[in-house]
Amino acid sequence: PSRGAANVSARRRSDGTWELVHPRCAIEREADVREAEAMIAAGEHEIARDELRWLLEACSDNIAAHELLGELALSEENIPLARGHFGYAYQLGMKAIRAAGSPAPITFEHAANQAFFSAGKGLIYCLLKLDKRDVAPEVVDFLVRCDPRDPLHLRRLLESS
Repeated sequence: PSRGAANVSARRRSDGTWELVHPRCAIEREADVREAEAMIAAGEHEIARDELRWLLEACSDNIAAHELLGELALSEENIPLARGHFGYAYQLGMKAIRAAGSPAPITFEHAANQAFFSAGKGLIYCLLKLDKRDVAPEVVDFLVRCDPRDPLHLRRLLESS
């Protein structure tokens, strides 16, 4: 792992559902991620990109920063770069979930899980665009096992491709 790497893990909540536990370095930088989101919303993509890259230098396992960089790359139609960021964020969450014994449900509603699911959706989109149709269903299956309600309509994304 690169400098600033820390492990993402998963924990059971009191309501019986599960959530990802982000490394301290990512939690300490949540306000910076929100600032980058505001920059993106304001159309300040270059500044946001620089901010997110800086965040990853300090904390390479920041799922939200990778997800946002994936979105920025996607908006510029740089599918390979978007796939890289989405894929890394997805892998971080997937490894944490598997390390916890693949518990379920890991629902999208929990704020701690949202960037992971969004990165998974972005990854599926990129895989389909890159004609990697053999891999995309594996990502859909894993995410739907996590949250069987499929709130991001991942199955539909596969079917419409």
